[in-house]
Amino acid sequence: MERDLAHVCVLRDEAAELLCPALSDVATGAIVDCTVGLGGHSRALLERTSPGVTLIGMDVDAGNLEQAKENLSEFSTRVRLFQANFAEVRLVLAEAGALAVNVALADLGVSSSQLDDPARGLSFQADGPLDMRLDDRLTTTAADLVNTLGEKALAGLIYQYGQERHSRRIARRIVAARKGRRIDSTVELAQLVARCYPPTQRRRGRIHPATRTFQALRIAVNDELASLDALLKALPDVVAPGGRAGVISFHSLEDGRVKRAFADWAASGAARLITRKPIVASRQEVQANPRSRSAKLRVVERLAA
Repeated sequence: MERDLAHVCVLRDEAAELLCPALSDVATGAIVDCTVGLGGHSRALLERTSPGVTLIGMDVDAGNLEQAKENLSEFSTRVRLFQANFAEVRLVLAEAGALAVNVALADLGVSSSQLDDPARGLSFQADGPLDMRLDDRLTTTAADLVNTLGEKALAGLIYQYGQERHSRRIARRIVAARKGRRIDSTVELAQLVARCYPPTQRRRGRIHPATRTFQALRIAVNDELASLDALLKALPDVVAPGGRAGVISFHSLEDGRVKRAFADWAASGAARLITRKPIVASRQEVQANPRSRSAKLRVVERLAA
């Protein structure tokens, strides 16, 4: 049975409404969904565009691509899917025979299906291996980093990618704990990190004390920020004149990069900002999907020559 994509896909309608004007006057055109996931955003875009518009979907997760293929089966003649990191968008478009696209979209969030799968090791809600790879072709896991990095390097990683102010204390405790035995469990790591917080902070905090450490490890394992930088650098070349690009980010490290890249593009005179301020999820969406509360959508339009 097809997943109810509207409950998983963040800012679905907002993204489609802001991006589809780039295709309003064309009978044929191309969309690249750089993070196709389960196909929620892709479906919204395909439903709002003419049958001559094709969609190129990318995702590093082979399982997501299989599910997206099923969920988008009614548009099968209009869709081509590729297992690739969005940093490789130029290569994928070349393979697909698309010189440029009218719409480019990237949703930088981790899908609910990935978060809720204990085998992924992305969450500590259920115990699982400390993996965190979104692409199973990668060879380094979170457990490898936790068990091999030196204390200073581990603290720097947690601080830089997780913005965790207790990073030194956490790294020190991890290094001490792993002397006894290897740390391979998500729950074990989460409990270890939580003990680095004073009891009052553990009780008062809106998020679990381990959230930032887990974010930092996931970003490092998947090299997420470098991939985002590569995508943002490619967008001015792969989006056609009159086309639009949108990025949905979920934390300040991502949003800051998107904001600066789009502002620089606009300042060059080659684009204009469609969103001066980021679009955020409505109260209703946050109530239905609490994970949407941190989502921010920014959209830019490439100007005609």
